Amino acid sequence: MNSRPIRLALLLPAALLTATAPIIHSEEGMWTFDNPPLKLLKAKYNFVPTQEWLDHLRLSSVRLNDGGSGSFVSANGLLLTNHHVARGQLQKESTAEHDYLRDGFYAATPDQEMKSPDLEVDVLAGVRNVTERVQNSAKGITDDAQALKARDAEIAAIEKENKDRTGLRSDVISLYQGGEYWLYEYKEYTDVRLVFAPEQQAAFYGGDPDNFTYPRYDIDMALFRVYDNGKPLHTDSFLKWSARGAEPGELVFISGNPGSTERDDTVSELLVQRDVIGPAITDYLQHRLKTAQDFAAQGPEQARLVGSTIFGLQNSLKAIEGRADALADKSILAKKQADEADFRAKVAANPEWQKEYGDAWDTIAKVEDQIKPEVKGQLFRRSDSRLFTIALEIVQYVAEIRKPDGERLPQYHEAGLQSLKFEMMSPAPIPAATEKLYMSSALRLAEEKLGRDDVYVQAILQGGDTDTVVSSLVDGTRLGDPAARKALLDGGEAAVAASTDPMIEAARRVDPIVRATNKRLRDTYASVLTPAGEKLGKARFLVYGKDAYPDATFTLRLSYGTVTGYPYNGTIAPPFTTYYGLYDRAASFGDKAPFDLTAKEEAARDRLDLATPLNFVCTGDIIGGNSGSPVVNRNGELVGLIFDGNIESMAGDFVYDGSKNRAVAVHSAGMMEALRKIYGAGALADELEGKN
Repeated sequence: MNSRPIRLALLLPAALLTATAPIIHSEEGMWTFDNPPLKLLKAKYNFVPTQEWLDHLRLSSVRLNDGGSGSFVSANGLLLTNHHVARGQLQKESTAEHDYLRDGFYAATPDQEMKSPDLEVDVLAGVRNVTERVQNSAKGITDDAQALKARDAEIAAIEKENKDRTGLRSDVISLYQGGEYWLYEYKEYTDVRLVFAPEQQAAFYGGDPDNFTYPRYDIDMALFRVYDNGKPLHTDSFLKWSARGAEPGELVFISGNPGSTERDDTVSELLVQRDVIGPAITDYLQHRLKTAQDFAAQGPEQARLVGSTIFGLQNSLKAIEGRADALADKSILAKKQADEADFRAKVAANPEWQKEYGDAWDTIAKVEDQIKPEVKGQLFRRSDSRLFTIALEIVQYVAEIRKPDGERLPQYHEAGLQSLKFEMMSPAPIPAATEKLYMSSALRLAEEKLGRDDVYVQAILQGGDTDTVVSSLVDGTRLGDPAARKALLDGGEAAVAASTDPMIEAARRVDPIVRATNKRLRDTYASVLTPAGEKLGKARFLVYGKDAYPDATFTLRLSYGTVTGYPYNGTIAPPFTTYYGLYDRAASFGDKAPFDLTAKEEAARDRLDLATPLNFVCTGDIIGGNSGSPVVNRNGELVGLIFDGNIESMAGDFVYDGSKNRAVAVHSAGMMEALRKIYGAGALADELEGKN
């Protein structure tokens, strides 16, 4: 499952560091739409997409706030993404009586479409380069902390001005490690209704053992419909469905929102990732996974309540272990060291460049050493409670919105408040049992790692027993009711200060600690890393030009490659799998979980054309966040749906190896076969194929 990767939330800009190697290999790259790899495509494939082609693909592609990507696939607002991207919404709508993860969902008529409680869909409407304005905002300011404050204020001003002018969500994005800043404008949709999702077992066939592997046999798809002003969205920007789908050797493109990569990190940063941050994240994930699995073992309802948590944690743990293996690989580290040495040598060869930019690497290395002691506190000071998170957001919100926009905490800038409030006011149920489970587990881990006297732990527990305090917080709060949240937000600081809600009281105690930590980290570390990153970004353009792509930032990117297998396990992985393979794999494991077939798959065996392609691989460059990305051919037709990478791609956070890195996708013909012959969704299939 190619979900967004975990990053340590140090409240610092991520990967403010060095440039990639000067040579970009053929299929490598997550390219911004303003700088597509036209020269590379022309040289290797004799194909140059037109601006109209690029604009159509951009406007047909979407980003989902659940952490994935998707695309419009009909003129009436149908949106295609992965089942595992839709999983959170399915979980929130499920009950013991109606378990949509277990049983799937299909709305045969519009009135049956199920509104998602808190899913936001963003379409990238436009981008604009604002580098000069952001970078000039700190010119002449010698104090690092004040310079960072000036940058933050300017970014907030740009976002608010654009939001006020256009009505669009406006995000300033740092690219090339601060070498450029771009304003991204998004059209937001929040009326999103579920139309179709298969059973979890069909979508995630093979379970955790097959995750991040290939060959695969997954129907990892889901369909929503986006509404605008109460009616299905009519759009001319949608991808036509290819009945034929992707073919071996074919050039294909991937349009999605990769979450984050660290390919431009300095060696000093990579070593801190390897030696400090990675092991700490592994500890956290393992602890939380065991807690959830122990709870699930108590019974079927407990297993249902924590099913999505276990699913996500297993995926994250497998991903972080893959990162660890990559950083332990001496050849990968040697490549990163060689790339950095080449970059530094080219800068040093020019006296003016050396004077202006040459100290950046040492500056970053010094800060990395200073950051190491902060890691445990930043990772383990957490509640893992949705209710406590809401409480802290309310406490901070009412205080922040009274300040000038540029002086607020970044998450409370005016341009992003609409999305923040949409999430805060979600009507999705928050089960008390899992709140107690997650919060108690997180606080016990914090006590173990940081000590019971840690100020964060004490601010919540106040010397009391963990389970007792957590139970009183969860049982006593009214924040499970969106109306109670709204009353506090509307009442402002006075209402929050007077509130006796125990979660709000705990959040009031924690808020000063969070603020003080945030200020220290930004003033001490981010204020130094930001200008150092900008130096290396500028130096990179001088040395290598702009014939390269920036690290991923969960913004829209274009990747490309060919449909082809690869050597693995002493043999060759095929470019495609088929329905024959699905039934063979089930039989080979005696139809035992997690390789068992669903009842609908069993019943459909004789109706299916078993030779139909089901999954396939291509050399396109993807990472977490690309889940749900459309795969299109030269004609811009949808031929597949990204849902994973193979095990060989696990080093993709740091390097790309086109000989064995593969993106794994569901084939368009396989999806259509499933809709018509397994799920009886002929009307939906007709809409996708433009027949109605």
